[in-house]
Amino acid sequence: MTSATEPQPEVPAERPEVREVKSAARTVEVLEFLAARDNRPVRLRELSEGLGVPRSSLHALLRTLTQRGWVRADSTGTLYGIGIRALLAGTTYLDSDPFVPLITPVLEDLREQLDETLHFGRLDGQDVVYLATRESSQYLRPFSRVGRRLPAFSTSLGKAILADLPPDDLAAHLPPELTPLTPRTITTRPGLEDDLALTRQRGYAIDNEENTLGVRCFAVPLRYLQPTSDAISASVPLARLDEAREREVIGALQQAAQRITATVLPAARTLAW
Repeated sequence: MTSATEPQPEVPAERPEVREVKSAARTVEVLEFLAARDNRPVRLRELSEGLGVPRSSLHALLRTLTQRGWVRADSTGTLYGIGIRALLAGTTYLDSDPFVPLITPVLEDLREQLDETLHFGRLDGQDVVYLATRESSQYLRPFSRVGRRLPAFSTSLGKAILADLPPDDLAAHLPPELTPLTPRTITTRPGLEDDLALTRQRGYAIDNEENTLGVRCFAVPLRYLQPTSDAISASVPLARLDEAREREVIGALQQAAQRITATVLPAARTLAW
């Protein structure tokens, strides 16, 4: 029995429910819609249909965002795309992220060791966002992948992270339908669950041409935070991949992950927000 003089444990106060601000939500929806189009401009009608918002409601919002630099319009004012101010927000995130400067030197070393393309990515909802990339000298992409997002279920980075999550958390990071990116993309829940089980068993994930034909990717999770949110990967063209090279790439990734965790883990709790 507890005496009246003994201190009672504090009960955390319940946070009041925050009501969504409709205008702010619509602004974010417009920017995310434009950013997801890979530099393909959109007309007002298409934007209206894609968001399910009346054109009359969008027109004034687009004008405001264009004047502020978050959206750009062509000379006729009929085509819209993401604006230069969005770049400022994106680069600020990368510059302020505490883990990127600790991990990029390891990617540099891996590139020297393997001369393959390396990525560092983070789970964000149903997607993986690429935060750092180091390109192979044998193949240079015509675009930078940094800042781009891809479905987590179809990438080795994403599958390495998904396999590390508690089973109850998995559904929140999967879309209602697993839309294929290539003919080899896994598109059924049972098939994906089997693949994630195999990933947990062997300790690394494989994207076998599920994201890009002709390329196999390998990834390992970075466990300095729980639940796991980050991973690193290597992309290797099938033309120069055999069993020995596959073992070499996977071993190098696993050693790099251990090195990263040993470096980051002591400070992870203070570095993470």
